[in-house]
Amino acid sequence: MASIQPTRSVLEHTVRELERHMLDGSWGDGARLPAERALAEQFGVSRATVREAIQRLVSRGLLQTRRGSGVFLVGRHPARLAAPWLQLIAEHPPLRADTLEFRLVFECAAAGLAARRASEDERGQLREIVTRMRDAVLTHDLAAEAAADAQFHATLALASHNRMFDHFYSSVIVMLREHITSNTYEATLNHAQAAERAHARLLQHERICDAICRQVPEDATHAMRAHIEFVGHQFEAE
Repeated sequence: MASIQPTRSVLEHTVRELERHMLDGSWGDGARLPAERALAEQFGVSRATVREAIQRLVSRGLLQTRRGSGVFLVGRHPARLAAPWLQLIAEHPPLRADTLEFRLVFECAAAGLAARRASEDERGQLREIVTRMRDAVLTHDLAAEAAADAQFHATLALASHNRMFDHFYSSVIVMLREHITSNTYEATLNHAQAAERAHARLLQHERICDAICRQVPEDATHAMRAHIEFVGHQFEAE
């Protein structure tokens, strides 16, 4: 393999290497980067090149320097990003329809990808979450059901193994979690139908999980669509 000679090529190569480590999960959100010397040795470049590459990523808002502490990966701040939308959704109920439409497109695609790509460990996580959801439904623990519901959807998005889905979902997860939680709580305001609706939601998640574990994308997409449409019908009935 030919060595990289021009300074600009060396710099671009170093920037790409830093980006690759950011994207592949080597450094988590908010993580402190290794020291310049260690990065220079790892990439086979000078410390000056590493320093300039870091500054490029700082200028793009991907890294942050803290005096006396080092360089850190800028974490995604879902609460800060979603807060204005949460207030709008709360004050303008018609925006629920937009949120449902977004979930229909995004989560159906994620379910299909998860059925193709989820690891055995990730499938086990989904099964475990469904078990907790089942326990919550049987004991009428609404808070536990809502938490398990939201965690199921977050875990499914990660199991899609699409880095854009991962990053994008992280930026809107608070908003979607709020939507999922409000669905669980508002749907139970009519106590006569509470148990029936809770069991219906449980069955829907079991079907999504089963399709992913069987690795059948079409079934996973169909099951997720049925679930989101059920949520839409519940909101329309409120």
